[in-house]
Amino acid sequence: MVSQSRMFQLLQGHIQPAGLRSRKNRLVTKDGRCNIEFGSTDSNHYAYLVDFWTTFVEIRWRFVLLLFVAAFTGSWFIFSLLWYWIAKSNGDLMGQNRTDGHVRCIENVHGLTTAFLYSLETQTTIGYGGRALTGHCAGTVALIMIQSLIGVFINCFMCGVILAKISLPKRRGKTVTFSDTAVVCLKKGSLCLLIRVANLRKTLLIGSQIYGKLLRTTITPDGETNILDQVDIDFMVDAGKDNLFFVCPLTLYHVINTSSPFYELSADSLPLQDFELVVFLDGTAETTSSACQVRTSYIPQEIQWGYSFLPIISRTNTGKYRVDFSNFSKSIQVTTPHCVQCFETDADQKNHNSHNGENHNNQDKRGVDNLGFQVIDIHDSVDITKM
Repeated sequence: MVSQSRMFQLLQGHIQPAGLRSRKNRLVTKDGRCNIEFGSTDSNHYAYLVDFWTTFVEIRWRFVLLLFVAAFTGSWFIFSLLWYWIAKSNGDLMGQNRTDGHVRCIENVHGLTTAFLYSLETQTTIGYGGRALTGHCAGTVALIMIQSLIGVFINCFMCGVILAKISLPKRRGKTVTFSDTAVVCLKKGSLCLLIRVANLRKTLLIGSQIYGKLLRTTITPDGETNILDQVDIDFMVDAGKDNLFFVCPLTLYHVINTSSPFYELSADSLPLQDFELVVFLDGTAETTSSACQVRTSYIPQEIQWGYSFLPIISRTNTGKYRVDFSNFSKSIQVTTPHCVQCFETDADQKNHNSHNGENHNNQDKRGVDNLGFQVIDIHDSVDITKM
């Protein structure tokens, strides 16, 4: 009995409800990272070395700092070995037998430690003056030229990598945020899916465009299973869907009609679905003129049917517009049809009733309205007819 209860506890620890399992099953995380893993790429490692610049820019900061230290320290040490070899070949080291009138290749280089210090001073152009070339050895002139050129190359490369990583467009995307949930409610007489997006900086994103992709698993008529089948989802604002004026938070909506993949859904069937709605925002940073893309995703458990976002924009007494981000992702329950078909049926019924009412009123009329007709009073006149 104890072993059975222990096994049941282990099963409870490993088996999670369907809702919790689906939360981990997303291709794009809420912060825009793609949850994908490439397998069997051993033969393609050479391609990463060919495109070495992109590889260095995309690696993590810890590896960039390690590469920075290794590049400079390694170059100093390698050239220190060369300077040590030249000094040893010329008999400049401490303990070597030197004849009278011996001319050194490098002053004050007596061992490997002083050779390393001379290499560091040469490549970093410190030049303390204690160690210097004498000009007696032609090889030292060639070596100092090579080390200076390699040092300049390493400086330029590492500075370029660091500046490129600092100015990556995705850093700008960190200041663009989406609402935690999406809502479904009525908007302008249509059932719509609404999301919110906000730019946390006062600088604009020029030429902003927003669109969505619905990811789901489908089965073709031939029985083939398509994993991550993509369907386009159009989002728009009241002023259109292209070149958004992204100065304040925007509420984007997708009209659920017969051409929408959400047409068959209802308030009850939505939480039971297995799909992922990925929303993209493309734009150009006004400050750096670099293109950036911001992504997020919504699963069925993050779409609230029958809710609407709270207002967040108000006007202060001084005439400024104020954005209350505390209500950015908050919503309130509103009256919403149970499904699109229910909404369309009710709308058709209302139109039919209103049409019948107009016909009934037309049948009750026994004349034609004359808008120019005026009512006048007619007084009894005296009959002046004589016989």
